[in-house]
Amino acid sequence: MIMTPDLDEGLEKLYGTPLPPVVVEKLKGDASTRTYFRVRLTEPRKGPPTIIVMQLPEDAFGSDEGGAQLETTRLPFLEVGELLCARGIPVPNIYLEYLERGQILLEDLGDTTFERQLLETPREQWKGPYGQAVDLLAEIQERCEDLPPTSIVTRRNFDRALLEWELEHFRRWGLEELYGSLDPASARVASEAFSAIVAEIEAMPTGFVHRDYQSRNLMVRQGGELTILDFQDALIGPRTYDLVALLCDSYVSLDIDLQEAMIERYAVARRIDAEQVRREFWVVTLHRKLKDAGRFVFIDRKRNDASFLQWYAQSLAYVGRALSQTGRFVPLKGLLRAQIPGFPDSIAKPASIAE
Repeated sequence: MIMTPDLDEGLEKLYGTPLPPVVVEKLKGDASTRTYFRVRLTEPRKGPPTIIVMQLPEDAFGSDEGGAQLETTRLPFLEVGELLCARGIPVPNIYLEYLERGQILLEDLGDTTFERQLLETPREQWKGPYGQAVDLLAEIQERCEDLPPTSIVTRRNFDRALLEWELEHFRRWGLEELYGSLDPASARVASEAFSAIVAEIEAMPTGFVHRDYQSRNLMVRQGGELTILDFQDALIGPRTYDLVALLCDSYVSLDIDLQEAMIERYAVARRIDAEQVRREFWVVTLHRKLKDAGRFVFIDRKRNDASFLQWYAQSLAYVGRALSQTGRFVPLKGLLRAQIPGFPDSIAKPASIAE
């Protein structure tokens, strides 16, 4: 296979010259703006026999995930990765930073994501894998309790502006883009509910937040150990945020019994009252899953990627469950029922803009 000059230069820096024969495979991306390639050596050479090349977008420091853009000279992926590695958190090894070409050469962790492991495991056995992921989350949070004030994680927060932005992201893309603009009365209901949700989350205890701790960002090594990916957006936020991302994962439908068991497990691991964790969990679920529903439509409309629309309904099914579990936000529930056909359990997949 003919190599591109960009990949050749980075690989020569890692393996030396002459460059050994290799096979390059472009990997299917997720919602990221980064591009990934798997490179395999076809004959023995000193160095890893297979690696992953992360190709950064032109604006590698930018983000369309909301929140203030901090001034930094170190790529967030690299800075956060080094921080986690220094604290004994499993992340991919970095073989080479070739930022002149926008490339990072990484350890190849294989193809078994946590999501894939679940698909290959009977549902009645899911308690084991989820217990492992919850335990790792508790470990991450405890090891990252005393981050230095200079860390990019510490300098970024799930503040009011970001919390509000994510809910407005849902209103714009997950609601009005699909079903039309809200009338003044409905808009007022949404604004009042969003303000109440934000106020409650602002008052919650905080800690390290990965921000997308879900089944596609956890890799399962051959020995069964978990390794985390996609940690570049880490910040300080509500302590149950990552627990919500894991247990209300849009890509996986979890039964409430398993969710409750894992909430209890997390509470024990963190030595927190389980009922308090549960109250925080379901309010954060409202926020996170509304945002996810909007995000999937945004990705279709703005990135021409319709593959995430299939997860819109599952996101809102979790919103419906959260509304039932809190027993509050009744006007918001009425609004969503009125605006979204089939809410919360029989929602059709939205049509793509390309259809």
